[in-house]
Amino acid sequence: MTAIAHQSKLMTGLNTRNHRAALNVFLFIVLAHWAEHVVQAVQIWVLGRPAAESRGVAGQWFPWLVTSEALHYGYALVMLAGFVLLRPGFTGRSRTWWNIALYIQVWHHFEHLLLFIQAHAGANLGGRPVPTSLIQFLIPRVELHLFYNGVVFAPMVVAMLLHRRDEPKPRDGAATCDCAGGRGRPSEV
Repeated sequence: MTAIAHQSKLMTGLNTRNHRAALNVFLFIVLAHWAEHVVQAVQIWVLGRPAAESRGVAGQWFPWLVTSEALHYGYALVMLAGFVLLRPGFTGRSRTWWNIALYIQVWHHFEHLLLFIQAHAGANLGGRPVPTSLIQFLIPRVELHLFYNGVVFAPMVVAMLLHRRDEPKPRDGAATCDCAGGRGRPSEV
């Protein structure tokens, strides 16, 4: 089997019979990352810890995780890949919302790429002591990442909720996914 045929089979499986499972795994990854940011925010604003000591959950045991631009960039890349790979399974309004989340993640990914490049080049924007993203010139990093995670997560959740409803079957007769359970059948009221 050629690599292209294998890749096509993988994409078909991810967006038909395995779409629900793939979305659930993706949602778990997103929620785990979101939880880290929420715990970090609680550590700063509720417990009164300095930002440098507020590392979320995993960062308490592995402090390098918080300062590793490679890890943060890797997560941004995983998010982008998830949005792209799972996109073909969405139709109608759910696809519109998924696209909104995808486009916001493209920008978020760019910001992390910029941070990653600075960390490895040893030269930071604006002569700052740490790698700095463009929007960080306006909003501090902790608040900015809470914002980014929220504005990516919200349309993603809307897309998933709309998608899990019984959306109409595509007119072209393309295979549909397993998310709505009886997809293509008339909704029962």
